Amino acid sequence: MSLHTLKVSSQTNSILAARKKPYENRFKNFKNLTGIAMRATAIESIETIIVDLPTIRPHKLAMHTMQNQTLVIIRVRCADGFEGLGESTTIGGLAYGNESPESIKTNIDRHFAPLLLGQDASNINAAMLRLERSIRGNTFAKSGIETALLDAQGKRLGLPVSELLGGRVRDALPVAWTLASGDTAKDIAEAEQMLDLRRHRIFKLKIGAGEVNHDLAHVIAIKKALGDRASVRVDVNQAWDEAVALRACRILGSNGIDLIEQPISRNNRAGMARLNLMSPAPIMADESIECVEDAFNLAREGAASVFALKIAKNGGPRAVLRTAAIAEAAGIGLYGGTMLEGGLGTMASAHAFITLNKLAWDTELFGPLLLTEDVLGEPLIYRDFELHVPQTPGLGLNLDEERLAFFRRDKSSTVVHQV
Repeated sequence: MSLHTLKVSSQTNSILAARKKPYENRFKNFKNLTGIAMRATAIESIETIIVDLPTIRPHKLAMHTMQNQTLVIIRVRCADGFEGLGESTTIGGLAYGNESPESIKTNIDRHFAPLLLGQDASNINAAMLRLERSIRGNTFAKSGIETALLDAQGKRLGLPVSELLGGRVRDALPVAWTLASGDTAKDIAEAEQMLDLRRHRIFKLKIGAGEVNHDLAHVIAIKKALGDRASVRVDVNQAWDEAVALRACRILGSNGIDLIEQPISRNNRAGMARLNLMSPAPIMADESIECVEDAFNLAREGAASVFALKIAKNGGPRAVLRTAAIAEAAGIGLYGGTMLEGGLGTMASAHAFITLNKLAWDTELFGPLLLTEDVLGEPLIYRDFELHVPQTPGLGLNLDEERLAFFRRDKSSTVVHQV
């Protein structure tokens, strides 16, 4: 073999070794400070940070009026130097669901972290199954952890999270805006402004907290003002009983309302099925879906024509795609929902949603636009009625450390480390 051949062979092997290194490192062990062997991609620490951020206006729902938004930011640091970011966010403390920002932080610190520290961060499936075996429920917390693991793995492999979830079929998502001031004139003016800015042409109205006839008049007036320039939907957040819902759904459907979200209690699946048969406008299930199994039962019973997909309520981006698969198999339409997350949670949802073959009812990933402040280095890109999803590794986002330090509730850091 000539010297030239040896040189080329050596260079080729060096290039191949460099390319293989991220994958090979996963299977190499090293010893921590106590001398215990660990994988190079082991989870070294998990940090949870509660952040309180101001909003542009009060946001009125049937069960709660938001004056600000609280996020739980999750940082998972790995032995190979990669850090994954996640977010767990709910609405109004315990007003919406079974988890609050405080319980999310406490449970991750005390129960999730001991199960995950030292585990292989690159094997997301094994890590999440480990949590599932020991922790019931807590889907909001699980979603934030899974997001952080996906972000770290995407950075490790140089791939966007969407490619880890099967591959994107689009680069942007149409986004609805929620009109929730409760004042008809203000809501119309706000909708007109959004149309002029080319930011939104889908509007969802939060109703149910007021008297039903007043709410119906409010919605119909807004639809008449916007006409065919925009799609108008309503979200009742379970506020009506079945008798009221039957009459209200007929009135809304006959006045051009495109979609009616969760008109009655999540526990009344038989009532949802009856409404779904009788309403001229499609019925969408939201609160009725608190896990993947709920989606299966709703599909089996014909209780909704559309499913709202929320990563937080399913347990993460991978889990929400299982709910989507059930819906697609049953011929149920899909809508990309939100828990009014900040940028990290919103982008985690977006990476999942852009892998779906059909998203007939678009999305409502407007959470960051409701905030006057955020903790990201760069804002998300909303343009021409759509949210644009980056193709950079991981979620494609980073934190602004100074802003994070300013808005964090607890100014001292609490990090759970591998011992």
